[in-house]
Amino acid sequence: MSAEVLAEEFEVLESIYPTEFTKLSEREILIDVEPDEPVDGIEPLTLAFNVEYTDDYPDSLPKFTLDATQGELNEAELSHLHDELQRVGDENLGMAMTFTLVAHLRERLSGIMREREERDRHEAAEKERKALEAEEARTRGTPVTFESFHAWKVKFDKELAVKRAREEEEKLKGLSPKEREEYKKSQTRLSGRQLFERGGNLGALEEDVEEDGVSVDISQYDRTARVEEETEEDHVTFSDSD
Repeated sequence: MSAEVLAEEFEVLESIYPTEFTKLSEREILIDVEPDEPVDGIEPLTLAFNVEYTDDYPDSLPKFTLDATQGELNEAELSHLHDELQRVGDENLGMAMTFTLVAHLRERLSGIMREREERDRHEAAEKERKALEAEEARTRGTPVTFESFHAWKVKFDKELAVKRAREEEEKLKGLSPKEREEYKKSQTRLSGRQLFERGGNLGALEEDVEEDGVSVDISQYDRTARVEEETEEDHVTFSDSD
C-alpha cells in the first residue's frame, strides 16, 4: 500500500477516535480501545491496540499486539481476542480493515464485561444458597431415630439421677439424724396414686399410718353418715301443745 493511501486511512481513524488515536510512525499506530457498552459495577477494561502495517497491506494482515491498560485480561482471554482478530482480518483482506478490527475489539470487550457480571451474579447467588443451606442445617439439627432417641434418653436419665442424688445429699446435710430418718421413710412410702395403681386399698393405707404410731378411724370419714346425722340435728318437730 502506498503511503498516501495509508495516510488517508490514518486520517479517517483519527476523525473517528480523536482522543484514542496515536500515530507512532508512518506505518505504525496505537489506539486505546474501550468497550462500546460499559457495564455498571464491573471493573473498567481498556486495551492498547498496537498496529504495524506491512508493505502489502491490505492484501495481508498487519502485525498487531494487545495490552491491557485498565483492568485485567488473563492469557487465555488475550489469546482468544488475538485469534478473533486474525479471523476478522482474514475475512476483510483486500480492504482497509483497521476500523473493523477496532469495532470488533470494542464489541468483544463489552461481551467480556457482561460475562464477568453474570459470573459475579452467579457466584453471589451460589454463596447465598450455601449460606441458606448451612443455616437450615444448623436449625434443623440431626434427624431423630429410635436409636438416637434411646441413646439420648439413657444419657438424660443418668444425668438426671446424678443431679437428684446431689440435691438429695445437700438436703440431708441440713437435717438432724431424726429428721433425716423420717425423710427417708417418707421417700419410701407409697402415695395414694401409687397404691391405686398397684391395686391397694384404704386398709393398706391405714396400716401404713398405724406403723408410724398414729391411729386413724377411717369410719370418721364416712361422708354419707355425717350428712344424715347433721340433717337429723337440724330437723325441728312442733307439737300441738305448743
